[in-house]
Amino acid sequence: MSEPVVGQRERRVAGRAAQPPSPGSVWRRPWLPYALLALPFAIYGTFVLYPLALTVRLSFYEWDGLTAPSFTGLANYVDLARDDTFVAALTHNGVFLIFYTVLPVALALGLTVLLTQEGAVRGLGVYRIGLFVPQVMPMVVVGVIWRWMYSPVDGAINELLGLVGIAATPFLGNAGTALPAVGLVASWVQYGFALVLFMAGVQSIDRSLYDAASVDGAGMWAKFRYITLPGLRGPIVVATTVSMIAALRVFDLVFVMTRGGPAQRTTVVAFEIYQRAFVLREVGGAAASATVLVVAILVLSRLVLRFQEAP
Repeated sequence: MSEPVVGQRERRVAGRAAQPPSPGSVWRRPWLPYALLALPFAIYGTFVLYPLALTVRLSFYEWDGLTAPSFTGLANYVDLARDDTFVAALTHNGVFLIFYTVLPVALALGLTVLLTQEGAVRGLGVYRIGLFVPQVMPMVVVGVIWRWMYSPVDGAINELLGLVGIAATPFLGNAGTALPAVGLVASWVQYGFALVLFMAGVQSIDRSLYDAASVDGAGMWAKFRYITLPGLRGPIVVATTVSMIAALRVFDLVFVMTRGGPAQRTTVVAFEIYQRAFVLREVGGAAASATVLVVAILVLSRLVLRFQEAP
C-alpha cells in the first residue's frame, strides 16, 4: 500500500531542514550587503560626509568662531575671487602639480625601465626599499631636514656648491627660488610611491611580449612605448591621482619650510585655510576656501579617471 502524499511531503521537508545550508546560500539574503555596509557607512558619514557638509554650510556664513554666525550667501566666494592672495595660493598649487605629479611620475617611469631590465640590476629589493624610504618619512621631519640642507650658512647644498665656486644662496629666502626649492623636495618624497606601483605593474605584464619584441629586433625605447607604457596604464592613473591630490592639499611641507614666505611666494590653499581659520578668525572664508579646494580635487580626479576609462 502506497504511503500517503502528506507523509511524503513531510519527510521531504524534514530532510531539507536536516541538510546543512550551502556556503553560497548564506549570502543570498537581500539585507545582508546593507547590514555589512552599515557600520563603514556610519563611520564614513560621521567623519567625512558630515564635516564636509558642515564646511559647505559654514561657507555661506560670516563667523569668527565665537559669536553667532550671520548668513552672507555667496559673499565669501566673491571675496575669494577678488582676493589676490587666494588666487596666488591657487596658482602655487597648480605649480606644485608639476613637482608632485609630473616630475615624480616621469622619474619613476625612467627608474622602472632601468631597474626592470633583465639581469641589469642585482639586489632589486634593496633598491626598492631605499628609493621608497622618503615616502614613509613624516613630512615634518622631511621639511626640517631640507630646511637645514637649504640653509645659506651651514647647509649641505650650499657647502657642495661652494666647492665648485658658487656663492651661497638663500634658496628658501629668495622669492625666485623658494617655490621650486620646496617643489623639488616634494618630488623627492613623492616619486617612491609611483616607483613601487610601476614596478609591481611591470611584473604583471606577460614576459612573452618582451621576448617576442626582442625577436623582432625592438630596442629598449620600443619595448617601453608599446609594451611597458600601455601595461602600466592603471598604475599611472593611480599614481597621478594620488600625487595630484597631495599637491592640492599640501600644507605641512610649506608650513615647516617657509610658512608661506617669502612675500607669500609659497602660500598654498591649505595654508590660506589655516591662516583664515586660526589666525584671522575668518571661519566662513576658510570654509569657502576649503570648499573650493574640495571641488578642484574632485574635478581633477574625475578628469584623470576618465583617462583610465577611455578605450
